[in-house]
Amino acid sequence: MTELSQNQRTAFEAAAFRRLIEHLRERSDVQNIDLMNLAGFCRNCLSNWYREAAEAAGVEMTKEQSRELVYGMPYDEWRARYQQDASVEQQAAFERNRPKE
Repeated sequence: MTELSQNQRTAFEAAAFRRLIEHLRERSDVQNIDLMNLAGFCRNCLSNWYREAAEAAGVEMTKEQSRELVYGMPYDEWRARYQQDASVEQQAAFERNRPKE
């Protein structure tokens, strides 16, 4: 593999992240609970990680601001448009797979 500079690595990671966000915005049919059950993270996790990175760099960011960056619209608007009630099966899988604290 070609050695990457730190700037290249950061640029490629940022491009991959932007592509993931774009993909998730296009796939509004995929529910967060499905992402959690299959991959162990969801759009809200991404927004939390984004906010944590901003705050680690000294940039104040609210949960609502980071969610809007990930969802492409206010979270409440996304929920009203796209979120469906979780089925009994989805909820049971979530409880089985939920990280133990």
